[in-house]
Amino acid sequence: MRLENVVALTSAQLLTTPEVSVFQKILFDPAKVKRGDLFVAIESDDISLALQNGAYGVLFEKQAQISDTEVAWIKVKNLNDALLRLLRFRFIELELEAYACDSVVLELAKQIDTSEEIVVIDGNIQELVKRFWDLPPKTKALFCPKKLSSDLFIDPKQLTDIAKYPIEVVEKTLFETSFIFDDRYYERIALSAFFIPYLQKLLNFYKTLDVSFGLRGFENLPHFEIVFATKNLTPTQTGASETVLIFERDMEFVEDAMEYLQKEMRWAKLLFLLPRSFEASDCPVCRYYDTTREVFNILKTTPFHFALVCGSGSEILNEEKETAEPKQLTFELI
Repeated sequence: MRLENVVALTSAQLLTTPEVSVFQKILFDPAKVKRGDLFVAIESDDISLALQNGAYGVLFEKQAQISDTEVAWIKVKNLNDALLRLLRFRFIELELEAYACDSVVLELAKQIDTSEEIVVIDGNIQELVKRFWDLPPKTKALFCPKKLSSDLFIDPKQLTDIAKYPIEVVEKTLFETSFIFDDRYYERIALSAFFIPYLQKLLNFYKTLDVSFGLRGFENLPHFEIVFATKNLTPTQTGASETVLIFERDMEFVEDAMEYLQKEMRWAKLLFLLPRSFEASDCPVCRYYDTTREVFNILKTTPFHFALVCGSGSEILNEEKETAEPKQLTFELI
């Protein structure tokens, strides 16, 4: 990347007048810097090693001692904002095609093996620059606008809800699903049937773009977390208890989770716990809470087979339920 482009894109101040005009790579690790690279200094203490290794430029936000006037010292007001602008320019150069999706689809995509022509872009801006600066040209990318600014991309497209190639569910439980997609049978995939509509959207995306993929186990999805628990709400092995807790921290997907359980678990006693700000009069199985202690009290005093805890994750089970002070829960809201 040319020095003049770096300065212009980041609205930076060039503190020296070096003869260098082009950088080979943008690097964060001073130990990996080679002659001709631009070093991004998150910590000022790393600059000396980067210079020893041949850095032609230093991009920095914090104060730094200018030790070599032949090096391009580029000072920015906000390092993360500068990196976002640089990565956006880089994606334009690479003709990257970005597709927006919801966070459930994104999490599923993270656990599906695909060809290198498609990537999942998620994380903080410093991680993104490190991982995606050297993508192949015309790579296709999935991202979630709720987690990452759409400003990073030029003209991002939206994943369609239209299922030209539907998933045919053959057998399903709360914990695994067997199905047919594109004339191929996938047996006992470790994925709740709750996720099938989201998976269908994702696989249709791959099929439409002729992207090869391989399904494997889906582990630690941060949505619709299923936990078997004892009567004292201590987590136990799958199937070892009739008490099942389901956690959905993202309120965007709570209605989907409630609808799924009401449809698929009609025989069971259901209990839905929601933040009090979501209180509604037409939900006979709903209870409402403000604090962690209220969640535990409701779960301990209300009979149920399946309890959906909305606005929180399973980590609350690790808290001292009997002795801890009431804690205000936070939750995601669109």
